[in-house]
Amino acid sequence: MSKPVSPRKVGEKEALSVGTQIRGSAQKLNLVAALIRNKPVGDAMNILAFSTKAMAVDARKVLASAIANAENNHNLDVDALVVAEASVGKSITMKRFATRGRGKSTRILKPFSRLRIVVREQEEA
Repeated sequence: MSKPVSPRKVGEKEALSVGTQIRGSAQKLNLVAALIRNKPVGDAMNILAFSTKAMAVDARKVLASAIANAENNHNLDVDALVVAEASVGKSITMKRFATRGRGKSTRILKPFSRLRIVVREQEEA
């Protein structure tokens, strides 16, 4: 008795990639994700490659993974792919302490974020 196959989380002409633990706040990552939403994947890769934001490096890796998933797992045409969705959420937060004057300490929060990128094959119009 085996477990039934789970249904696909995206459509037939779509591929998905998720970066689960990207070091940095969700607010900063969302600024980078907004740059690539609804863009062709070639343009999105160039935008991320030449962006001055530090979060663009991790976002580019997730986008490259989504493109590879579309090509290898779902047999989609890479030239016709568009970033259909780039959503950002919170992940874990590491808690650290810093010593302060007079025997006190303060809390330091080091957040992690999640990035979910869906690429869709667009028909040429």
